[in-house]
Amino acid sequence: MNMNEKNQNLPDPQKIEKEISEFLNKKFGGNVKIISPSILPKQSPVTGSNPFNGKKQFVNFDIKPIELVSYLDQYIVRQKKAKSILSTKICTHFNRIKHLEAISSGVVSDIENNHGANVTFRNSITGSIKSNILMLGPTGVGKTYIIKLIAKKIGVPFVKADATKFSETGYVGGDVEDIIRDLVKEANDDLTLAQYGIVYIDEIDKIAASQNFRGADVSRTGVQRALLKPMEETDIDLKVPHDPISMMQELDNYQKTGKRTKRCINTANILFIVSGAFGDLAQIITKRISKQSIGFGSTLSTPKDESEILKHLKAEDLVEFGFESEFIGRLPVRCVLEKLSEDDLYSILRMPNNPVILGKRLDFKAYGIDIIFTDESLKLLAAKAFNENTGARGLVSAVEDTLIHFEEHLPSSDIKKLTVTPQLIENPETHLEKILDSRQKSSGSSESYPLQNLNFDSFNNELDEIHRIATEREKEYITEYISNNWKHLSIRHGLTLSQYRCTLVAEYFCTHITELGNAIKQIKSYYESIKKIEVDFYKNYDLNIVFEEDAVDFLIEELIRNQITSRDIMTKIYNDFYNGLNLLRDKSGKNRFFLSRSSLLEPKNFLNDLIKQEIS
Repeated sequence: MNMNEKNQNLPDPQKIEKEISEFLNKKFGGNVKIISPSILPKQSPVTGSNPFNGKKQFVNFDIKPIELVSYLDQYIVRQKKAKSILSTKICTHFNRIKHLEAISSGVVSDIENNHGANVTFRNSITGSIKSNILMLGPTGVGKTYIIKLIAKKIGVPFVKADATKFSETGYVGGDVEDIIRDLVKEANDDLTLAQYGIVYIDEIDKIAASQNFRGADVSRTGVQRALLKPMEETDIDLKVPHDPISMMQELDNYQKTGKRTKRCINTANILFIVSGAFGDLAQIITKRISKQSIGFGSTLSTPKDESEILKHLKAEDLVEFGFESEFIGRLPVRCVLEKLSEDDLYSILRMPNNPVILGKRLDFKAYGIDIIFTDESLKLLAAKAFNENTGARGLVSAVEDTLIHFEEHLPSSDIKKLTVTPQLIENPETHLEKILDSRQKSSGSSESYPLQNLNFDSFNNELDEIHRIATEREKEYITEYISNNWKHLSIRHGLTLSQYRCTLVAEYFCTHITELGNAIKQIKSYYESIKKIEVDFYKNYDLNIVFEEDAVDFLIEELIRNQITSRDIMTKIYNDFYNGLNLLRDKSGKNRFFLSRSSLLEPKNFLNDLIKQEIS
């Protein structure tokens, strides 16, 4: 018997497997299954922790500190020193990474250190310390807001966590590492992007060891120690041993690829920013300053304002507050945010991009209601918020408390306009009742309310006039704001903002609920679509038309106010000008025509004058 005959007599493994599976299914009802070794993935050795496969990617960052300060000025009131420090150190951090990545990939050579040789390395300076930042300031001054703005501007993943969530289990280190894993999730699992992210930990003062506590305060000092390595440099394993989802994902990947991988992220380039109110820290600093001021010839004086006291902060004060020296050493950059005054709160409400007013406009617009705030009402709201002593957070409470009844009842009425005035703020319920009654009775028959109807109509007309005036003043204020900042706004958005275009941007901003930057981008989009009409007109009709600047502005205005499209403009230009310009081209040989605003308004007169000039 030859070998082929032997193989033919051997039972088919797949057939045997099928028969056994059927038997087990009958016996145990599908609760027991057989898995053939032939379909098991082959084991492979654990791979290294480098998630980039040896390929470096540059940080797409090209922002200078002054540019970032200018951006923050659109959103943040006061805090000049804090904005300067944060912008400078964060820009330097990412530009430094970009520079080192460029050297590592051989795009540029580090001539000073390597004499022109291109080498691969993570950091050219041994023992280099990251510019992690400690922010100090009372509640409601914008610590979280300013970091969110920066992260959004520079386009890196950003995660925020409260230090208090680590108070019980943080000493183990697990929860601290979860911050980095959250950063990877925020980057949509892009490890390359996540390694350049920002981790922001608020209420960091809550993990300081209690000054009146005797013995090891493990739940607080343990969190500080757990943060030491991530804040400097360490590899964080993205697999969580106690997380069943993480384990299932690894098993699924193993069954698909047959490989066991270890995914890690290095924290060398992740910037850590921590903040806190540090309520009792001022007393510690004052005590130290007072001791130093004792003695003959001493010139030191104790400042009274808390923000001024915090400016005298030293590392020893933080250690006495309850932080370990190693933890403080990981936070070399410190900035103090100042307490906001009543005028500061008013300035916040007047800023075009403030989320309090924009958010409230959006709330009412969801019901088809246009809401506008008078300047006097904003001052009154700022005063109410200041009395709450919670900083900018008080603005939200003041606005919500004032308008909650209007937000409840107006959507069920036919009212589509609301003007927030000092009278409304001082007596919101009375003002609401009067508005609702006036609308209801003025819409009724004159027979039902023969005398009252006239009074209510007068009241409604008065409300409409107040709303119109408030809208015009708001548009004037936004126009003035853009005009005062036209230079850097023009550079940032790549659109020359003439005085007339400042007015157009203001009009779009006041009629659409959006940030000022988005309004400028929309005007720029209109500008580009109009310039494209010139190109399309030439391609379609072989006529070279050029819109003069006043014509471009006029067409942008039409796009804003009349909700027309570029196609509508194209059709209008063809109907008004094609025959006349085509005749001129045939008679004179000229094929380039400039269209001004006046020509768009009076095309027949324009063509008649042009024909007389060119043909006669």
